[in-house]
Amino acid sequence: MAELVVSVSSNTVGNLATEYASPYLSYFFRFGKIVEEFKNQRKALELKKDRVKNDVDAAIRQTEAIEKDVEDWLTRAENELGVTQILEDEIGHINCSKWCPNWGWRYCLSKKLAKKTLLISELLETCNFSPIGRRAPLQGIEFITSKDFRDSESSKSAFIGIMEAINAKGVNMIGLYGMPGVGKTTLAKEVGKHALEQKLFDKVVMFTMSQNPNINKIQDKVADIFRLKFETSSQEGKAEELFRSMQGVNKILVIFDDVWEEFEPETIGIPFGVAHEGCKILLTTRHQQVCTIMNCQKKIQLGILSEVEAWTLFKDNAGVDDGPSSLNGVAKEVARECKGLPLALVTVAKALKGESLDGRRAANQRLKDSRHLDNEEVFGGVYSPLKLSYDYLKKNNSQTTENDIQLCFLLCSLFPEDDEILIEILIMCGIGVGLFSHICLIEDKRREIGVALTKLQKSGLLLETDNAETVRMHDVVRDFAHWLKSMGENRFMVKDGLKEWPHIFENFGCYTAIALWNCSSNIDNLPDKVKLSNLKILVLSGKEMLRVSSTFFEEMKSLHVLILIDVYFSLEGLQSLTNLRTLCCIDCKPENLSSLTHMRNLEVLALFGTNSDEILEDLVELSTLKSLYLSHDEEQQINFPPNLLSRLTSLQELHVTSENNINLLELNSLSRLTALSLTVSAEQGFQENFMFPKLQRYNIVVNGYFGYLKGLTFRTLKINNLSSLLSAFKDLFCNVEKLSLENVDGEKNIIPNLCKKRVNELTSLWLKSCKDMEFLIDITGKQGSSVALSNLV
Repeated sequence: MAELVVSVSSNTVGNLATEYASPYLSYFFRFGKIVEEFKNQRKALELKKDRVKNDVDAAIRQTEAIEKDVEDWLTRAENELGVTQILEDEIGHINCSKWCPNWGWRYCLSKKLAKKTLLISELLETCNFSPIGRRAPLQGIEFITSKDFRDSESSKSAFIGIMEAINAKGVNMIGLYGMPGVGKTTLAKEVGKHALEQKLFDKVVMFTMSQNPNINKIQDKVADIFRLKFETSSQEGKAEELFRSMQGVNKILVIFDDVWEEFEPETIGIPFGVAHEGCKILLTTRHQQVCTIMNCQKKIQLGILSEVEAWTLFKDNAGVDDGPSSLNGVAKEVARECKGLPLALVTVAKALKGESLDGRRAANQRLKDSRHLDNEEVFGGVYSPLKLSYDYLKKNNSQTTENDIQLCFLLCSLFPEDDEILIEILIMCGIGVGLFSHICLIEDKRREIGVALTKLQKSGLLLETDNAETVRMHDVVRDFAHWLKSMGENRFMVKDGLKEWPHIFENFGCYTAIALWNCSSNIDNLPDKVKLSNLKILVLSGKEMLRVSSTFFEEMKSLHVLILIDVYFSLEGLQSLTNLRTLCCIDCKPENLSSLTHMRNLEVLALFGTNSDEILEDLVELSTLKSLYLSHDEEQQINFPPNLLSRLTSLQELHVTSENNINLLELNSLSRLTALSLTVSAEQGFQENFMFPKLQRYNIVVNGYFGYLKGLTFRTLKINNLSSLLSAFKDLFCNVEKLSLENVDGEKNIIPNLCKKRVNELTSLWLKSCKDMEFLIDITGKQGSSVALSNLV
């Protein structure tokens, strides 16, 4: 028997048996080969599964939806690896008893391994996926971030009513109405979120209408949700494209938030009624009459909170509990004074968070004393609690009626409803009106204004946006600010879409700030001259190109801030504005380009899309000029007279975002320069001895272009098509936050002569086509700490 075992175990007999006998004999004679093939295939499957899983994780990070066949394959692969691990264990047992094998056991195992090897091979052949995933359709940021919804009796009732109407046949227009700040927008977001989660609709889209809706902006948002690329640029053309695209989607919920007056959904491109019976509309409004005018089949009112609900909301935001202390007793009284309005409750609660007993008592008394305020009957006491938050912004300074943070808040109210307010424009206004007047450096003023805006956001008086360079003001809070400045000697006036000159403007003496947005180009009764002896701020914006006379500004001698947008005016008419500190012109057409030398107090000059070549000659006479912004259209160049920049000795900020002929060596003469935005072309050349000065903030683009006010928040370098001479940027590399290098040759590493800080403030790095580059940073030398790029995101 032993001889037989030796004989059948020999390679020769085994090979003959495999080649000529029944294939089942191979399970006896090729056991070792079958085990080897099985292990190789299992290892290949394990490696392939890991690779596919990595690709899936990468796709998920890019917000892609993973293809179904990829998910199925991963599941099968993981299951097979689990099953084959059992077979691996059986192989181990066989090997342990190889001198005394159980031939029946070996035969069965060999057969199972051969079949499993074949199955794994087939699985490996089906794993070439392209693509792994696809970009997931946008759902709307409102529904992803909707976390503020709180159940109340009123909101529950309204929610149930809306959902019943949505599911009812024959109902395609639903109206949700209620007073300002009651939570209509929050509830509408919750409806949209619920509709998406329950898959009641194929698409849900929400946008704000406001008093003067921006139809183009709304159309662009809807197009994003529906993955539509417009082929036309006109409003009507976009509407038709949207209309046709949306008709191809079976069930759609459209939420129009903050509707003020009647409108036709078709003008935006929303198919409705007979045009698309699967499209349902939910609108929110302050006015019940709007629901009637819009022919809503279902009208639902959202009421205020009960006292118990109001206290729950208040204490959560104020950080108090239900204890019997005097502190909480006063807090409950304050909550009652908010009259169940969610906006007021949240705003006041945040203002009182951490306040002492005396502070809460004083706040409670102020609320009670404010019951006589105008418009309380219309707005149900919204302004009273908002005024409390406003008063809490005031510092302990009895010499001023409005402190800097309050004035910063009021400046935000000068911008259009639902507008994303550019912080850069706010800073220009703030400098002009003397915000933080005790601070000399503009960079320090920027920092203080940034802190003020953050405090306003935390107090609930301002809202954050997705853009770090903008803020937004809730329309109710904006109305409150306007009401606040509608009486007394220092009044504000803000108008949008002006078509005729109001008669109330006859008595302008009490106004210190006026903002007129989107004025009709053929506005009726526009005077040649207006007496505005106390006016400090004027914003004048044309819907297209508004023409004003050369004498229009003559009686505005106290003006400190002038912002002109799409205005045709005469520079000669500005000669009387000797107290002007900030002049900002956006897409304007000045005529009679006379000198600006009479503006002896001008600190900020900003000319965007406005011809500046003839004005530049006289800038040297502006001894107080601290900040200069210049930008033309992309194809135009700004021509600086020789040695002009070097003579602007007071300049602290220079922002030139168009092609220019600046001699870079002149920058080294500006000893006070702390901020620089600059577009530089390779043709200008980088002299061997030139080095950018140390700056606190900068955005420098070499051989590229950026917009009027883009990217001024971060320290950014974007260098394209440049050979060597990166040493010119040596002093900037130490604190750069965003760095982009494309087609940059002649350097082995991204930062030659690296400083000790190791660019640890860098958060974003983009490299493309830098063919000579061998490594990012050389840390082999004795140049300090080896820690580098520690904040890279």
